[in-house]
Amino acid sequence: MSELMDVIQTYLHPVRSIFILLILMGATAAQAQRPALIGYYAGDGSDLPGRPLEQLTHVIWCFLHLQGDSIAPITEAQRSVIQDLVDRKKDAPDLKVLLSLGGWGGCATCSEVFGRQEGRKGFVRSMIKLLEETGADGIDLDWEYPAVQGPPGHAFGDQDKRNFTLLVKELRMSLGDEKEISFAAGGTDECLLQGFEWEHVMPLVDRVHIMSYDLVHGYSSATGHHTPLFSNSEQELSTDHAVGILLKEGVEPRKIVIGSAFYARVFSVSDTIGHGLYRPGKFDHAVSYHSLEKVVTTENGWKWYLDPQARAPYAFNATSMEFLTCDDATSVKAKVDYVREQGLGGIMFWQ
Repeated sequence: MSELMDVIQTYLHPVRSIFILLILMGATAAQAQRPALIGYYAGDGSDLPGRPLEQLTHVIWCFLHLQGDSIAPITEAQRSVIQDLVDRKKDAPDLKVLLSLGGWGGCATCSEVFGRQEGRKGFVRSMIKLLEETGADGIDLDWEYPAVQGPPGHAFGDQDKRNFTLLVKELRMSLGDEKEISFAAGGTDECLLQGFEWEHVMPLVDRVHIMSYDLVHGYSSATGHHTPLFSNSEQELSTDHAVGILLKEGVEPRKIVIGSAFYARVFSVSDTIGHGLYRPGKFDHAVSYHSLEKVVTTENGWKWYLDPQARAPYAFNATSMEFLTCDDATSVKAKVDYVREQGLGGIMFWQ
């Protein structure tokens, strides 16, 4: 594996090698229990041909939404994409296809609906029906966030914590053990400590996916790493910090999945101190990893740096006064190594 890594890092640009690095994590799976390698997908299906989905353990289609107490009807185009993903299982029988509910901005009524028994039961009935129709292998709950403020205007309350447990219990009781249940959790202390009854929820689910990205986001007034592996003196929030919280809560390591961000966040800054890192700034835009090698170039005025303590790369453009934070091949490899060293359940990426 190390020889393959050396070859990749020799002739591939770091951005292009991210996906291959993740694939390599699963390539040696026969030697031990295979860590989950999970990709979220929210596209229209046009870019699926040729993608090596067989290298994943799970692909999660996004997003289902609520309509009343049930799943909102999906369009024919969405159903076609789900069918394409499920059909890939013919050539990759170990691949699991999950359907995800919610996402950022997609759970406006979750607090109210899941706060009622009839709401939970109605949702679960509609979920079972959809799983039967599509042949998908389970559900991923991406409620952003139980008991914590998500998008402005979305209802939330302390009761969400208990109601999330009741929702998962209803799902597991109705789905049995054959279907998978996972859920996404924000990577902040607030989300992890206020949103979930870990001792009651985790025995019922297959995995929790820590959204260990956006740890510095659009509401921030300063720059920082948005998906660092480790904390440092300037930034407590990190992947390792979130994992530590879950371990203290008694969550089994094998059920913890960490996140990798296949996109960058770009901030406008007003000075060049520290190459823009931990400086006053304003979020400006995001850049997909597909575009990084074309946008973030020396010809365009960018220079790459690495925070060795956080294991996080960043780039700075002194001409345009822009700071960029993301994952790259080196940081993803560090996360993969961390998964193995800590005995965690795997790694997922958005998207």
